[in-house]
Amino acid sequence: MIIEPTRHEDSDRLSDLALRSKAHWGYDKDFLDACRDELTVTTDRMQTETMLVARGPGGEIAGFVSIAVEGTDAELMDLFVEPDHIGRGIGVALWRAACSRAAAAGAQRMTIEADPHAEPWYVARGAVRIGEAPSGSIAGRMLPLLAVELTPPDAPPRRVE
Repeated sequence: MIIEPTRHEDSDRLSDLALRSKAHWGYDKDFLDACRDELTVTTDRMQTETMLVARGPGGEIAGFVSIAVEGTDAELMDLFVEPDHIGRGIGVALWRAACSRAAAAGAQRMTIEADPHAEPWYVARGAVRIGEAPSGSIAGRMLPLLAVELTPPDAPPRRVE
């Protein structure tokens, strides 16, 4: 498995992967349809965000991550893994790559609007809850807002205190 920048032609596959990964948590079709626009990877997003894919030896995409960096702040926009690849370390590798890229771009802190099911996973990697944020897809739904302090490139992320 290698982690590399996305390719223009990956956008549809990444959008489909995001929906499959979100469905892993047991969400129904109506919920997923409501999230479709927010989870769609567009070529505009590919140009304004840093997007990386975990690609297998045959070129298949096992997961992807995207971040947006502005000054010393970064935001984790997406981190999705193919459901049949969950638990194989791909998410951790993508997380580390995202933290490293954000820090290399000058970010000192990264925020994450996490799916409630994914919050424990991010906490296990050093993130802490700093509040809540409204869902961009479901009116009235609040998401855990997490943050992690970033260390210089190639160092692991530190817990926000």
